[in-house]
Amino acid sequence: MAVEAKQSKWIEKLERIDEFRWKLPKEHKPGMRVDGLIYANDRLMESIGQDQAVEQVANVAFLPGIVKYSFAMPDIHWGYGFPVGGVAATDANTGVVSPGGIGFDINCGVRLLRTNLTREDVMPRIRQLVDQLFADIPCGVGCKGRIAVRDEKEFKKVLLLGARWAVKHGYGWDEDLEVTEAGGELAGADTDRVSREAYKRGSAQLGTLGAGNHFLEVQQVMEIYDESAAEILGIFKGQVTILIHTGSRGLGHQICTDYLMVMGRALQKYGIEVPDRQLACAPVNSPEGQDYLAAMSCGANFAWANRQAIANWARGSFEKVFGKPAEKLGIHQIYDVAHNIAKMEEYVIDGKKMKLCIHRKGATRAFPPGNPEIPERYRKIGQPVLVPGDMGRYSFLLAGTQQAWEESFASTCHGAGRLMSRGQAKRSVKGKDLQKDLEDKGIYVRGTSWESLAEEAPEAYKDVRDVVEVCHGAGLSRKIARMKPLGVIKG
Repeated sequence: MAVEAKQSKWIEKLERIDEFRWKLPKEHKPGMRVDGLIYANDRLMESIGQDQAVEQVANVAFLPGIVKYSFAMPDIHWGYGFPVGGVAATDANTGVVSPGGIGFDINCGVRLLRTNLTREDVMPRIRQLVDQLFADIPCGVGCKGRIAVRDEKEFKKVLLLGARWAVKHGYGWDEDLEVTEAGGELAGADTDRVSREAYKRGSAQLGTLGAGNHFLEVQQVMEIYDESAAEILGIFKGQVTILIHTGSRGLGHQICTDYLMVMGRALQKYGIEVPDRQLACAPVNSPEGQDYLAAMSCGANFAWANRQAIANWARGSFEKVFGKPAEKLGIHQIYDVAHNIAKMEEYVIDGKKMKLCIHRKGATRAFPPGNPEIPERYRKIGQPVLVPGDMGRYSFLLAGTQQAWEESFASTCHGAGRLMSRGQAKRSVKGKDLQKDLEDKGIYVRGTSWESLAEEAPEAYKDVRDVVEVCHGAGLSRKIARMKPLGVIKG
């Protein structure tokens, strides 16, 4: 009854715009500068009303310089300051940047690789393959990487060059950089803005999957929705793909922790009032704002180098199991996107071009066809959007749209979104039972502990199909393909 009461309270406050959009009027809470805009259908709205995520949408609307709306994607759930699935654009000249709008796992993101292999090729060796991946890619809380960058001067190069550093040192191919957001190297990084503690936490973790919802998944393409786009991307039905989901590990967490303290002091310095101190922020053009953005760029670059190294070792695992070089197996990268990041981008607002600081926290950039920042080979179809689901169901490959560019600052969903906390999941599911249930469905899973598996049980997440259908229906991204897991390694 308590859940129903909370749910009905929000339904009463929200104004339904259409099948996929709900407005939270700025009159809801004195101090809101813009309305909230939530993307959801009826089914998703039932779960969205169960925590304080909608209230966080309202709180984000207090940020100085916020433009248009405080957005929430359909995978929205409660987070730190911003909801996970929150998007906010602030005027780069008069607005603020808030670390809570990016999150602790800076550039947590996803990389998708394709292969020439089919389900028939892989399933007879799936246990061997997953075991090899589990052996080759360090997983778990506090795990140490196979790349120990102990020389501080060299580690700074990782933070400046990102995935390019990894490729230069033999961890991947030049072509990978062409199909990575920002080329795997976010401009503006300044290693002098990163603390000693962040260096210490990150230096041993390069090339690690980590824990939580991070994973590597061997998948099968189950359905193609757009044949011409799939052909451009090199995707076909029955094909085996590899999906990697991880971020900046301890380094990104420490950068966020450090700058939340800085921003907490900045609130008083600049006379900024927010309803939740988790939204601590500073003007984009202030010393504090610029320092954070420079440090955040270092965290983003570390994450791209991290996924680059993991992709390289995944190729190596396939080579060991199938006895052929990765080139012969056709293991080429489709794309890599960031989910937790702030980007400086230009949009036309009320007929005027504006430079904006786009906060995407659990949201994916979704540039439309023709955008010059999209790799040339994909410009006809739009930027690839990678949306992982849970390890028992499916993931999706989408593309960005003009509608997203015009409406949501080229932003769309990033995943399924949690329904249960990790604690609730562990109380509801036993990891050993979950592993057996998944294996009965043809999905072989390896994790570092039974608890880590239980935390990530499929029932702990929304059905990502619902999330994707909302984004597709609202025009924020369009469906290209659906994949299902065959084998998974979890931290």
